[in-house]
Formats: sequence, C-alpha cells, structure tokens
Amino acid sequence: MRLLHPNLGHDLTYSDVFMVPSRSAVGSRFSVDLTSPDGIGTTIPLVVANMTAVAGRRMAEVVARRGGLTVLPQDIPLDVIETVVAWVKSRHPLFETPITLGPSNTVGDALNLIHKRAHGAVIVVEDDRPIGVFTEHDAIGFDRFTQLRHVMSSELDTLPADITSERAFEQLNGARRTLAPVVDPDGRLLGLLTSTGALRSTIYRPAIDSQGRLLVSVAVGLNADPVGRATALARMGVDVLVIDTAHGHQTKMLETVAAVRAVAPRVPVMMGGQGVRGARWARAMGADCVAPSPREAVKVLEELTVRHS
Repeated sequence: MRLLHPNLGHDLTYSDVFMVPSRSAVGSRFSVDLTSPDGIGTTIPLVVANMTAVAGRRMAEVVARRGGLTVLPQDIPLDVIETVVAWVKSRHPLFETPITLGPSNTVGDALNLIHKRAHGAVIVVEDDRPIGVFTEHDAIGFDRFTQLRHVMSSELDTLPADITSERAFEQLNGARRTLAPVVDPDGRLLGLLTSTGALRSTIYRPAIDSQGRLLVSVAVGLNADPVGRATALARMGVDVLVIDTAHGHQTKMLETVAAVRAVAPRVPVMMGGQGVRGARWARAMGADCVAPSPREAVKVLEELTVRHS
C-alpha cells in the first residue's frame, strides 16, 4: 500500500479517499488469509472497542463467531465480568443463541424481545424442547395478552447437532426456511441456525481458544487496581487483556503494562490509545500488540510508505 499524497497536513474522512486498484495475483477474495499474525486467534482483523453501550456479551458472542474480538469495558464489576465471560465461553461457535419463551408466555412478552435478534423470531420451548416458532407476522389479529401456544407456528423443522454449515444451508434453502432450531439426539434445544448465518459460516471461521470456545477480551484501566483486576481476569480465562487509557504515551501506562505482564504472563496484552514512539516502548515493556489512535495510524502508514518505497 502507498499513499499518493502522503503529506496532506490535514485529516481525511471516508468520502475523501478513493482506493486505487493495483495489479494483483490474487484470484479471489477467498484466497486471502486475514488471520492476525499475533497468535491471539482472530481470523479477521476486527476488534470492537470497549464502549459501554456497544461491547456486551451478545456483541462478544456474535463477533467472535465471525472471527473477531470484542473488548468488554473496564468499568464492569468483576463478578459481572465473570458471568459474562462464562456465558460467552459456553456459546456454540456455529449455532446462534436463540430467544426462548414458554407456551404460556404472551404475544407481548415475545414482541418485547423479538428485535434483539436480526432474524426476528422467538423459539417456544417446553421441557427444553422446541415446540414452535413465533414471528411478528404471527401476532397479526391477536392482542398482546394472547398466549404463544395459540399463535405460534408448530410446523417445526429441526437440525441435528452434528450438522455442518454447508449442509444446514442446503437443507434450509431447499425447504425454503429462513431458520430452524438445532437439537440434540433427545430433542433438546442447542441453538438456532438461519440460512444467512449458515452461509456466512462457510465463509468465516470463528475466533476460538485452544478448547474450541469463543474468544473474549476485557479492558483494564490504570487507576482501579489494574494488577488485581488483571490477575482475576486471567483466572477467569479471559483471552486478551487490553490496557486502556485516552493517552497511552505516559509513564504510568508503561508501568501498568509491565505489571500486568508479570501477573498474567500467558495472556496476550494489548495496549490502547498509543502513538508510534510509545508503541515501541510498550512493546519493550511486554505488550503483544498496540491499538493506535486514528491520527497515529496514519503516521504509521506514512512511515511504512517511506520505508518500503
């Protein structure tokens, strides 16, 4: 990559930039390996920042299933983090986590939850077994107090637990179904697959740990006992620790990186809010990777351009 005008002296927005295509020997986008070289385990270069209103357990699950990583915020109490980490680690790397309700729940209950999933469906279960599917269309003509048993679709196709994403897509597409519950040999609900999700799973590989569980990351601040928090997070099985502050090029940040590295030697440590010079210092103190600010990222690109031109 090279910048045609590397020294503009001002910032650019998305609409200011045109990516000039160059000759390439790559015949297909599927021939490009986007796995990060840092050994963390992500298969696409995508990290969701630790923003309180954005990075939660659902985001962590979905992003990891597609190969990326979500950083949970630093201000979440450790007992809550432990619950979230355990929940994400228990999610299936292929099957989605469905919204479930019982047959005696009401249309109103379902409508309050249904938009938490892009596919817009609630699985109705009884004794942990799916007995129906409810969508917004099923609510037409019924009031919000009608029980789901009276409005749900009981014509239910299910998928076996050992199904592959390719076979799931073929089966759903062939039956003209948008989704189906996944069940174990005893008929108990394990998850859900949509035709779109099954297709995407043939393209993307999940970000998983050595035990085949989804990856999850948590942020650590500089002022709220970072060593104690990092120790607890490592014990929980958090895959990446992110030392985060608005301005990373400071002595306290570097000291924190070194201290966290000492108590969590086997957990990758990422450093946020860092500049080019500070990144080199952070690496020397034990950071495995650095998340630069947008302005600093441009400087890195310019430096690489000069170096390789």
